[in-house]
Amino acid sequence: MAVRAVRGATQVDRDERDAVLDAAGELVTAVLDRNAIAATDLISVIFTATPDLTSEFPAYAARRLGITDVPLLCATEIDVPGSMPRVLRLLAHFETPLDRGEIRHVYLHGAAALRTDLPR
Repeated sequence: MAVRAVRGATQVDRDERDAVLDAAGELVTAVLDRNAIAATDLISVIFTATPDLTSEFPAYAARRLGITDVPLLCATEIDVPGSMPRVLRLLAHFETPLDRGEIRHVYLHGAAALRTDLPR
């Protein structure tokens, strides 16, 4: 079985704890569902948040979904002038029989504008 990586991002409406947790939970669920990834297939997940999102760790949303034995890491995205505000990103490593071209990266809400090359 191969180790692959999948990317995802979403834009959060506001920097409030529930909004961050809801958006991060939605993103994790969408990434897992669209790629038929079971929690037991996950190796690690890295979350980043733009500097304007500080009300909660996005990894906590994964823990609330039952992903409790996978290494999770949160970091701050670099603050590029003019970049999209309030964005959560993830990079998940997982075991799968899928080829690289079969991986479905997930960009939700306003973050869909970050990857217009991907099919919706």
